[in-house]
Order: sequence, then C-alpha cells, then structure tokens
Amino acid sequence: MAVVTAALLAAGAGNLSAYGQMRTVQAQPAAITSNRPDQLESPQQRMQRRFPQPVRVGDLIGLRVLDDNNATIGRVRQVVRSPQGAIVVIVSYGGWFGWGARAVAVPIEVLGIFGHQLASLDMKPEEYAAATTWPGSSGQTLTGEETIQIALARR
Repeated sequence: MAVVTAALLAAGAGNLSAYGQMRTVQAQPAAITSNRPDQLESPQQRMQRRFPQPVRVGDLIGLRVLDDNNATIGRVRQVVRSPQGAIVVIVSYGGWFGWGARAVAVPIEVLGIFGHQLASLDMKPEEYAAATTWPGSSGQTLTGEETIQIALARR
C-alpha cells in the first residue's frame, strides 16, 4: 500500500500555517480489473468465440503447429478422445527434424486452424516444453474420417 502524507490546512485560511500538523493516510489499492474477456473465460468459451468449424481428423494429421512468431512448435501426429470425452491433439514436440521428438497432448480448445497449419493460440512454447509426454495408452484414437470442431485463427 502506498503511504500518503497529507498536510492539514486550516479551514478557509488558505495558508500553510497548519503545515506542522501532518498525518499519515493509508491509501487503499485500486481493485484490479481487466477489460479482457479472455482472462475470465474458460478455454471452451474462448473456442466458441473463435467460430469453430468442422474439419476432418485426417486433414489435421501432419499439419505444423505454429507459435506467435510463426515458428514451428511441432506437427500433429494424431487426434484422440480422452477418457473424459475431451478432444486432444497429439503433437510431436522437439527433436531434430522429427527425430527424437516426444508426443505432447494439446487440448483442441487452445488451437486454431490457420490455412494449412495450426496456430497455438492459448498455449506458449514453454508450456509444450513443460508438458508431460503422452503415454499413448489412454484415450481413443479418432479415425481420419471423423469430424471434429476447431477454432479459426487469424494473424
């Protein structure tokens, strides 16, 4: 909290004769408010705001996933329905030209389709690096003919 020292002036006198009378007032912090709706919304609500479109799962396999600087984070290996029913995109992250890359599960809500590539909208590259490796045994792999919803992205 900021400490504000204020001089008490004599009422109506308009002079500084009362300057010697000092008091300390504790200023209350302003309430932190945000005008950005994306900070208050769930990932599903943000996705709905991004005009989700139907896309065949087979059309997503092999697409690059890009960060905000259009650098490749990884490529889509497969699309899986988790045991909880959520759609998860498995992205090969890291490695050298695909060698030594590890599979990372990315929620469909944080991705957006951007031409013939995917944009990582709500997940930073540092989060990919910190994510655990996908075990491969949990969830049901979706076939290439199935259709899912994915948000639109623009730059």
